[in-house]
Amino acid sequence: MEQTRLTAEQPAKKPLIATLAITPSAQDYFNQLRRQHFPSRRNYLDAHLTLFHALPDEPWIVEDTKNMAANQQPFEVTAQSIVSLGGGTAFKIISPELPALHQMLQKGWFESLTNQDRQKRNFHITIQNKVEPHEAKKLQAELIPDFQPFRFSVHGIQLWRYLDGPWEFLMKFDFRKV
Repeated sequence: MEQTRLTAEQPAKKPLIATLAITPSAQDYFNQLRRQHFPSRRNYLDAHLTLFHALPDEPWIVEDTKNMAANQQPFEVTAQSIVSLGGGTAFKIISPELPALHQMLQKGWFESLTNQDRQKRNFHITIQNKVEPHEAKKLQAELIPDFQPFRFSVHGIQLWRYLDGPWEFLMKFDFRKV
């Protein structure tokens, strides 16, 4: 495969990030926790359920995502537990549909994926990161006693452009209505 050389007129394309669109009330809940517990100087994103971290910014990615969404029904997921990220805290998110959806897209895109996106996904929503481990453990100790698993819906895929920190929203593809 021929590699393209970048010129001053042709800047490097920034990778795309694919996240899953979730029930607005769940999104609000995770956003609120993130605003409270994520270091403010590093918190320039809403809470998110990542599907892929660094997709190539190519028209076929957009087209494949659009086609997949048109054939995918909304589905339920469960916030199963609160988990440690070492220097952070997240909610573990599970459902049979999550890995199936990821694997279907991963199979078609495998040769174009980064090593991180080629791996099996441990789905989660981060509410705290980039803190000292003792601070993360403190938050987990506060949250775990009252935690009850809860369900919410996934109803689409959002594509974002990574801007070396912040993300730029590009588009959302809703799953087909039942």
